[in-house]
Amino acid sequence: MASIPLLRLSVPLHHRRSTALLPPHPLKTAFQPGRLPQLLLKPTTTTKTKCSYTPTPAPDRLISAAAYFLPLFNGLQYGRFLFTKYPVLATPFEPLLPLLSLYHSVPYASFVTFFGFYLGIVRNPSLSRYARFNALQALVLDVLLVVPVLLQRIITPGRSGIALKLTAWAHSGLFVFVVGCFVYGLVASVLGKTPYLPLVAEAAGRQLD
Repeated sequence: MASIPLLRLSVPLHHRRSTALLPPHPLKTAFQPGRLPQLLLKPTTTTKTKCSYTPTPAPDRLISAAAYFLPLFNGLQYGRFLFTKYPVLATPFEPLLPLLSLYHSVPYASFVTFFGFYLGIVRNPSLSRYARFNALQALVLDVLLVVPVLLQRIITPGRSGIALKLTAWAHSGLFVFVVGCFVYGLVASVLGKTPYLPLVAEAAGRQLD
Protein backbone atom coordinates (compact mmCIF):
# COMPACT_ATOMS: atom_id res chain seq x y z
CA MET A 1 0.00 0.00 0.00
CA ALA A 2 1.44 3.36 -1.02
CA SER A 3 2.12 5.75 1.80
CA ILE A 4 0.55 9.17 1.75
CA PRO A 5 3.17 11.85 1.97
CA LEU A 6 2.79 14.19 4.95
CA LEU A 7 2.22 17.80 4.14
CA ARG A 8 4.40 20.25 6.00
CA LEU A 9 2.92 23.61 6.67
CA SER A 10 5.43 26.33 6.55
CA VAL A 11 4.90 29.86 7.72
CA PRO A 12 6.21 32.51 5.39
CA LEU A 13 9.29 34.33 6.51
CA HIS A 14 7.71 37.78 6.42
CA HIS A 15 4.90 36.60 8.71
CA ARG A 16 7.39 35.25 11.23
CA ARG A 17 9.16 38.59 11.36
CA SER A 18 5.92 40.59 11.78
CA THR A 19 4.66 38.46 14.64
CA ALA A 20 8.00 38.56 16.36
CA LEU A 21 7.89 42.35 16.43
CA LEU A 22 4.39 42.56 18.03
CA PRO A 23 4.32 43.65 21.71
CA PRO A 24 3.15 41.09 24.26
CA HIS A 25 -0.55 41.08 25.19
CA PRO A 26 -1.24 43.10 28.38
CA LEU A 27 -3.29 40.30 29.96
CA LYS A 28 -0.51 37.82 29.27
CA THR A 29 2.06 39.96 31.02
CA ALA A 30 -0.25 40.89 33.86
CA PHE A 31 -1.10 37.31 34.80
CA GLN A 32 2.37 35.86 34.76
CA PRO A 33 3.09 33.25 37.45
CA GLY A 34 4.23 34.83 40.70
CA ARG A 35 3.03 38.29 39.69
CA LEU A 36 -0.19 39.96 40.78
CA PRO A 37 -2.24 41.78 38.20
CA GLN A 38 -1.48 45.45 38.07
CA LEU A 39 -5.18 46.23 38.20
CA LEU A 40 -5.35 44.85 41.73
CA LEU A 41 -2.42 46.96 42.86
CA LYS A 42 -4.01 50.30 41.93
CA PRO A 43 -5.27 52.22 44.93
CA THR A 44 -8.97 52.88 45.00
CA THR A 45 -10.38 56.24 46.03
CA THR A 46 -13.73 56.69 47.74
CA THR A 47 -15.80 59.85 47.64
CA LYS A 48 -17.68 60.87 50.76
CA THR A 49 -20.72 63.14 50.53
CA LYS A 50 -21.57 65.22 53.54
CA CYS A 51 -25.25 66.12 54.05
CA SER A 52 -25.88 69.31 55.97
CA TYR A 53 -29.00 69.56 58.13
CA THR A 54 -30.20 72.89 59.45
CA PRO A 55 -32.61 72.50 62.35
CA THR A 56 -35.66 74.73 62.56
CA PRO A 57 -35.07 77.61 64.99
CA ALA A 58 -36.97 77.50 68.26
CA PRO A 59 -38.89 80.79 67.67
CA ASP A 60 -40.27 79.44 64.40
CA ARG A 61 -41.38 76.26 66.13
CA LEU A 62 -43.05 78.24 68.89
CA ILE A 63 -44.93 80.49 66.47
CA SER A 64 -46.05 77.53 64.39
CA ALA A 65 -47.24 75.56 67.40
CA ALA A 66 -49.13 78.54 68.85
CA ALA A 67 -50.93 79.17 65.56
CA TYR A 68 -52.70 75.80 65.65
CA PHE A 69 -54.43 76.68 68.93
CA LEU A 70 -56.64 79.17 67.09
CA PRO A 71 -58.62 76.63 65.04
CA LEU A 72 -58.73 74.34 68.06
CA PHE A 73 -60.36 77.00 70.28
CA ASN A 74 -62.90 77.84 67.58
CA GLY A 75 -63.52 74.18 66.77
CA LEU A 76 -64.23 72.87 70.26
CA GLN A 77 -67.85 73.99 69.91
CA TYR A 78 -68.42 71.22 67.38
CA GLY A 79 -67.65 68.58 69.98
CA ARG A 80 -70.63 69.28 72.21
CA PHE A 81 -72.55 66.26 70.91
CA LEU A 82 -69.61 63.97 71.62
CA PHE A 83 -69.02 65.54 75.03
CA THR A 84 -72.66 65.02 75.96
CA LYS A 85 -72.66 61.39 74.89
CA TYR A 86 -69.11 60.58 76.06
CA PRO A 87 -68.11 62.95 78.89
CA VAL A 88 -64.72 61.28 79.24
CA LEU A 89 -63.68 62.84 75.92
CA ALA A 90 -63.66 66.28 77.54
CA THR A 91 -60.98 65.28 80.05
CA PRO A 92 -57.94 66.04 77.81
CA PHE A 93 -59.28 69.56 77.21
CA GLU A 94 -59.79 70.46 80.87
CA PRO A 95 -56.29 72.02 81.23
CA LEU A 96 -57.27 74.45 78.46
CA LEU A 97 -60.41 75.70 80.24
CA PRO A 98 -58.74 78.73 81.92
CA LEU A 99 -57.20 79.78 78.62
CA LEU A 100 -60.50 79.21 76.84
CA SER A 101 -62.33 81.32 79.40
CA LEU A 102 -59.85 84.15 78.91
CA TYR A 103 -60.09 83.81 75.14
CA HIS A 104 -63.88 84.02 75.06
CA SER A 105 -64.02 86.79 77.66
CA VAL A 106 -62.25 89.25 75.35
CA PRO A 107 -64.65 90.92 72.89
CA TYR A 108 -63.94 89.96 69.28
CA ALA A 109 -61.00 87.85 70.39
CA SER A 110 -61.37 85.56 67.40
CA PHE A 111 -61.17 88.41 64.87
CA VAL A 112 -58.31 90.12 66.68
CA THR A 113 -56.31 86.91 66.89
CA PHE A 114 -57.02 86.05 63.26
CA PHE A 115 -55.80 89.38 61.87
CA GLY A 116 -52.95 89.44 64.37
CA PHE A 117 -51.60 86.18 62.96
CA TYR A 118 -52.30 87.22 59.38
CA LEU A 119 -50.71 90.67 59.49
CA GLY A 120 -48.05 89.98 62.08
CA ILE A 121 -46.84 86.59 60.87
CA VAL A 122 -48.14 85.57 57.44
CA ARG A 123 -47.47 88.97 55.83
CA ASN A 124 -44.25 89.57 57.72
CA PRO A 125 -41.34 89.04 55.27
CA SER A 126 -38.80 89.10 58.09
CA LEU A 127 -40.07 85.75 59.39
CA SER A 128 -39.16 82.42 57.85
CA ARG A 129 -41.38 80.67 55.37
CA TYR A 130 -41.78 77.80 57.81
CA ALA A 131 -43.51 79.97 60.43
CA ARG A 132 -45.58 81.82 57.85
CA PHE A 133 -46.74 78.61 56.18
CA ASN A 134 -47.85 77.02 59.43
CA ALA A 135 -49.64 80.18 60.54
CA LEU A 136 -51.43 80.41 57.20
CA GLN A 137 -52.47 76.77 57.39
CA ALA A 138 -54.02 77.40 60.80
CA LEU A 139 -55.86 80.47 59.50
CA VAL A 140 -57.23 78.66 56.47
CA LEU A 141 -58.47 75.88 58.73
CA ASP A 142 -60.06 78.47 61.00
CA VAL A 143 -61.87 80.00 58.02
CA LEU A 144 -63.27 76.61 57.06
CA LEU A 145 -64.79 76.29 60.52
CA VAL A 146 -66.98 79.32 59.86
CA VAL A 147 -68.77 77.65 56.93
CA PRO A 148 -70.83 75.17 59.04
CA VAL A 149 -71.91 78.02 61.35
CA LEU A 150 -73.18 80.06 58.39
CA LEU A 151 -74.98 77.06 56.94
CA GLN A 152 -76.60 76.34 60.28
CA ARG A 153 -77.89 79.90 60.48
CA ILE A 154 -79.30 79.72 56.97
CA ILE A 155 -80.76 76.24 57.26
CA THR A 156 -81.98 75.87 60.82
CA PRO A 157 -82.04 72.17 61.72
CA GLY A 158 -84.80 70.82 63.89
CA ARG A 159 -84.34 69.78 67.48
CA SER A 160 -85.32 66.21 66.78
CA GLY A 161 -85.52 63.69 63.99
CA ILE A 162 -83.13 62.99 61.15
CA ALA A 163 -82.05 66.64 60.85
CA LEU A 164 -80.68 66.65 64.36
CA LYS A 165 -78.84 63.37 63.77
CA LEU A 166 -77.24 64.70 60.59
CA THR A 167 -76.16 67.83 62.45
CA ALA A 168 -74.67 65.76 65.26
CA TRP A 169 -72.77 63.55 62.82
CA ALA A 170 -71.47 66.53 60.86
CA HIS A 171 -70.36 68.41 63.98
CA SER A 172 -68.74 65.33 65.50
CA GLY A 173 -66.86 64.54 62.29
CA LEU A 174 -65.67 68.13 61.98
CA PHE A 175 -64.53 68.10 65.61
CA VAL A 176 -62.49 64.94 65.11
CA PHE A 177 -60.95 66.46 61.97
CA VAL A 178 -59.99 69.67 63.77
CA VAL A 179 -58.47 67.84 66.73
CA GLY A 180 -56.52 65.57 64.39
CA CYS A 181 -55.16 68.56 62.49
CA PHE A 182 -54.27 70.27 65.76
CA VAL A 183 -52.35 67.28 67.12
CA TYR A 184 -50.59 66.70 63.80
CA GLY A 185 -49.64 70.36 63.38
CA LEU A 186 -48.55 70.79 66.99
CA VAL A 187 -46.34 67.69 67.09
CA ALA A 188 -44.79 68.46 63.71
CA SER A 189 -44.07 72.06 64.71
CA VAL A 190 -42.42 71.01 67.97
CA LEU A 191 -40.22 68.56 66.07
CA GLY A 192 -39.36 71.14 63.42
CA LYS A 193 -41.12 69.26 60.63
CA THR A 194 -43.52 70.75 58.08
CA PRO A 195 -47.08 69.47 58.48
CA TYR A 196 -49.30 69.31 55.42
CA LEU A 197 -52.92 69.43 56.49
CA PRO A 198 -55.51 67.91 54.15
CA LEU A 199 -57.73 70.41 52.30
CA VAL A 200 -55.56 73.22 53.69
CA ALA A 201 -51.91 72.82 52.72
CA GLU A 202 -52.40 73.40 48.99
CA ALA A 203 -54.35 76.61 49.52
CA ALA A 204 -51.79 77.89 52.00
CA GLY A 205 -48.91 77.09 49.64
CA ARG A 206 -50.54 79.01 46.79
CA GLN A 207 -50.99 82.08 48.97
CA LEU A 208 -47.31 82.17 49.90
CA ASP A 209 -46.06 81.45 46.37
